[in-house]
Amino acid sequence: MLPRVALIKGSREHETVYKALDLLGNLKDVVAEAPRVLIKVNFISVKTYETGVTTDPLVVEAIIHRVKEFTDEVYVVESDASMTNADKACKATGMLKVCNNNQVKFLNLRKEKDRVKLKIPYAETLKEITVPKIVVDSVIVNAAKLKTHNEAGVSLGMKNMFGLLPTKLKFQYHLRNISKVIVDINTVLKSRLTVIDGFYALEGPGPTNGTPVKMDLIIAGKDPVATDAIGCRVMGINPEEIYHIRRAHEKGLGEIDASKIELVGNRLEDVTRKFRRT
Repeated sequence: MLPRVALIKGSREHETVYKALDLLGNLKDVVAEAPRVLIKVNFISVKTYETGVTTDPLVVEAIIHRVKEFTDEVYVVESDASMTNADKACKATGMLKVCNNNQVKFLNLRKEKDRVKLKIPYAETLKEITVPKIVVDSVIVNAAKLKTHNEAGVSLGMKNMFGLLPTKLKFQYHLRNISKVIVDINTVLKSRLTVIDGFYALEGPGPTNGTPVKMDLIIAGKDPVATDAIGCRVMGINPEEIYHIRRAHEKGLGEIDASKIELVGNRLEDVTRKFRRT
């Protein structure tokens, strides 16, 4: 069966997100029998969603509504970045209000003391990573952004998984080749569902200093590589040119070939826009 990716153009409202999720089929298999669901957001900055930099709280709220049909134990998670405090970003972006309104807790993963080491088979650059135990014991739903990135090429679902590392000093991983680091992380930490927030995207020298682009899009899929590959194509970027996406496909982590991805919703050619990358 081909991996399915939903591509939906619509106004910024819950229904647009619901439509994308519903096209993927029953989400019960995503939640399965896991004890909890972690919704991983992108808080690389305290900038709000319309800048194209951070995850839109409305998108996360729609995900919460759908996930809560199957489990009540849902958390929104992020960790501190080199220049950003995740707790401050949660409040500044409006995400904390969404969490409170939906009886969902926000977890700053840097503060989680119970941690485990994961050895990475056939590693690109990291032999092992240390992550909070709750990450390993939970289902991960990836609530990413549609962005270009000055080092990795793009910042979509797979890049967003980088934020599951609890250390604040993330620059050290950039020195190890961030694209290879992304592959290693996604080898041992797998999201069950990726939702790319493209209501407002970002072009130029991202992930924080680019220019917002109002795309009115939601991209969603259960195959993280296929979902990112479609995200690339929406931005007019060949996913084969993005190291971490191509390499993840080569390592069997997901599909990159457009002919082997079932695209549902809008046609790619109707929503594609050539993104400036510098």
